[in-house]
Formats: sequence, structure tokens, C-alpha cells
Amino acid sequence: MIKFLRTLSVIATILMLFLLLGGALVTKTGSADGCGDSWPLCEGQLIPSQFNFEMIIELSHRAVSGLAGVVVLTLAILAWIKIGHVREVKFLAFSSVFFIIVQALIGAAAVVWGQSDFVLAAHFGISLISFAAVFLLMLLIFELDKKLHTETLFIKKKHRWHIYALSIYTMLVVYTGALVRHTESNLVCGDWPFCTNTSPLSFSNYDFNQWVQMGHRLAAAILFIWTFILMINMIKNYRFNKVMYWGWIITFTLIFLQVLFGALIIFTLLNLGVALMHALVISCYFGMLSYFILLSNRSAKKEKTGTAK
Repeated sequence: MIKFLRTLSVIATILMLFLLLGGALVTKTGSADGCGDSWPLCEGQLIPSQFNFEMIIELSHRAVSGLAGVVVLTLAILAWIKIGHVREVKFLAFSSVFFIIVQALIGAAAVVWGQSDFVLAAHFGISLISFAAVFLLMLLIFELDKKLHTETLFIKKKHRWHIYALSIYTMLVVYTGALVRHTESNLVCGDWPFCTNTSPLSFSNYDFNQWVQMGHRLAAAILFIWTFILMINMIKNYRFNKVMYWGWIITFTLIFLQVLFGALIIFTLLNLGVALMHALVISCYFGMLSYFILLSNRSAKKEKTGTAK
């Protein structure tokens, strides 16, 4: 059964990534109104009589969402029944189903009633939390299958607080990035890293969209530096634990790629493939942080019960 759960969890995680990318694709191609204001039907029909590009994108995203929902629900139920004795499983099983439902409802509300850019920007954050829950459930199953070795790991309190704070801050950066997308502020600054490299501190004439874009860049720069500093500390303190050592190297590599793809969005004038990679990488980065949160919570539990080594 563990082998089956492992396979199912991998499929669920991949589908959640496709769901995240599908949502980004809908936004970036302007396909949110591809089916009009009708949901779950499209233009009031189960199968539309005529198709256009935006409609195909929106319908594909809805199909992936439905498939992901079924697979995640199946995974959650089986995990609850078969490995529910593991401390975090029931919470993650519930969270994975709850947040994918919330994600779908927000998407449906946006189609039927419309939402402000500030509300729509929160949709991607909810999607990230939904993905993280499924991703963590997958890693728990791999732990049970003896694929990961974290039994003796203890993360110091000061490092745990850094992980918690960095994760919360990441959600803020993600929100500003989604706001850039929903306010169509992607290309309001033609240069990088500054809006205008020849006059980097000239903010007096910037409009709202430029403030949104530059606010996101500043927040992303802080996230990059913070992740680098934390990676150095983690490697120094936990170099003998492979999960921490390689996990933080992977995490920093992801944030490096995130910055790179962010710059390439400007240089390629919003190339669709680059923009989707930008969304994919931050999803994987947040997934890694979520796993470190789980490991930190375990360490806090060990500290409380006096079993820390």
C-alpha cells in the first residue's frame, strides 16, 4: 500500500504543479473570461458549440483542476485510513482537500462575479498553500518508505524562527508578484534591476504600476539575500545531515533561478515560457520551505518533550 500511496502522491503533486501553471497561463494569456461569466459550464453549455484560444485555455485549466481534485481527494482519504497514525498526516490530508476547494471557489467567484486585482492576487497564494500540503503529504509517504532520513534531525530554535519568518515573508513576495501580473505591471519598467537604470532613484514621476513592479523587485531582492544567508548558516550547522545540506542548496538554487527568470521576463518582453517557469520555480521554492517548517515543528516537539539530541 505504501508503494501505491507513494505513486499516487507523486501524481497528485505533479497535477498540483500543472494546476498552478494553468492558473498562471490563464492570467498571462488573458483567458480568465474564456468561458464568459459561466461556471462550471462554459458560455452556459457543457460543451461549447464554438471554441477559441481563450476558451480552450480556460477549459483545459478547469479540466486539470477537476482531475487534481479527484486525485488529491483519493490520496487524502487513503492516507488518512492507511497512515493516519503518523502525526502530521491527518492535518495535511485535510488541508490538501480544504485548500484545493477554497482555490476552486475563489476561481469560480472570479468568473461569475469578478474580483479586484488585490483579491485575485491572493488566489495564487492559496494555490501555493494547496500545493504545499500535497507536496508535504508526498514527502511524509517517502519518509515512511525509508527514502528520507530525518529521524535524528534537530533544528535549533533560532534557525526555526528564521524558517518561519522567511516562509511568511515569501508569501508576501508571492502576493506582490501576483499583483504585478493582475495589474498588468509586468513591462512598465523597461530596465532591470532598476526601473530606469540611468536614473535608479527617480521615483517622483512613477505611476501606480511602476510602484507595484519596483516594490516586488525590492521584496524579491531581500528574499534572495535572506535565503543565501540562511543557506550558509544551515550548511555550517547541519552539514552532516543530507536533507538539510542538500535541501538548502536546492532552495537557494531555486530562488536564484526565480530571480533569473524574473529578469528574463523583462529582457524577453514577457515571453510566455519564461513567465511560466517563473511561476513554477517559486512554487517549488515554497514547497521546500514548507518541508523545513514541518521539520522545524518536529524539532520544537522534541525540545518540548526533552527528546532532542
